[in-house]
Amino acid sequence: MSELNIVCLDLEGVLVPEIWIAFSEASGIPELKRTTRDEPDYDKLMRWRLGILREHGLGLEDIQRTIRTIDPLPGAKRFLDELRARTQAVILSDTFTQFAQPLMEKLGWPTLLCNALEVGPDGAIDGYKIRIAQSKLSTVKALQSVGFDTIACGDSYNDLGMIRASKAGFLFRSTEKIIADNPDLKHFTEFDDLRDAIFGAL
Repeated sequence: MSELNIVCLDLEGVLVPEIWIAFSEASGIPELKRTTRDEPDYDKLMRWRLGILREHGLGLEDIQRTIRTIDPLPGAKRFLDELRARTQAVILSDTFTQFAQPLMEKLGWPTLLCNALEVGPDGAIDGYKIRIAQSKLSTVKALQSVGFDTIACGDSYNDLGMIRASKAGFLFRSTEKIIADNPDLKHFTEFDDLRDAIFGAL
């Protein structure tokens, strides 16, 4: 067990498919395919998404219905199990507790730090509560402040802060643009290769 290391993983695009892309396909609303791979400003992206949901009269239950049909990416649970057998791991995500629970069950209940939705009595999503500004980077810095070394992995713009602040950081199945813009970061597409890189950094 590597006592002083914590591996910090993004959720969507790394361990599970993108929730909003799945809901876009289920609802037939192509605009909802836009994610943090496309829009670096998360607050702007979420305000835009909520506007589309209101426009179409869609609420939390509509999205949860889709989420219950989503399975982790092939190999993700085994990867996570192997990781947690060797060191500590935490998932840092900009998703919401109301979205994530079915996915955490399928992944074996790993630790997840994320945000929360504000839901009205009619089930409409009225807003959201961000846990802390720049939540992934802030959490990595907080873990470091209490004596842990962090190793981080993600696929999107909002992962770059925690990746660069960690003693080792990797991109996983990212976009061509993000990979091209960050040529110094190692990029992987297979879980076994990512696992070996993380173990090598412990």
